[in-house]
Amino acid sequence: MSQLTVRYALVLAIVIVAVTTHAAELNPAAVAFKLPAQIPWQDNPTNPGVKTAVLAGDPSQPGLYVVLTKWLPGHMSRPHFHPNDRFITVLSGTWWVGTGTKFDPDATVPMPAGTFVTHFGKQVHYDGAKEGETVLQIVGEGPATATSAEVK
Repeated sequence: MSQLTVRYALVLAIVIVAVTTHAAELNPAAVAFKLPAQIPWQDNPTNPGVKTAVLAGDPSQPGLYVVLTKWLPGHMSRPHFHPNDRFITVLSGTWWVGTGTKFDPDATVPMPAGTFVTHFGKQVHYDGAKEGETVLQIVGEGPATATSAEVK
């Protein structure tokens, strides 16, 4: 390589490094965000096999909330209902949903990533992950309680 070509390559490399290492700064009064590694996942003490991360609001209090729910493979809830509507987007994996008071995982319907689901308040359902981990975003009005409805 000629000395001129080496200089151009060096200048180009410096420009690329400068552009890729200098990120724009956002005004925190205008935008708040958490990168995936900064999202605080916690085990759900009332539902082993599920991890949750509260993104906005407080699901235990009245008002709007947004949570992420991670269903671990092979875990399903039992028939239950919530007092209010819940709006769910499947972000990854396949979520399996069933309705009625009889728990029957074989009667569930697959909801692949990208599916939008509404769980209507006071309507009995059960759901979970079968083969793989599934991540959901749930938006609702608190308090977010669940009442068992399984037929014994």
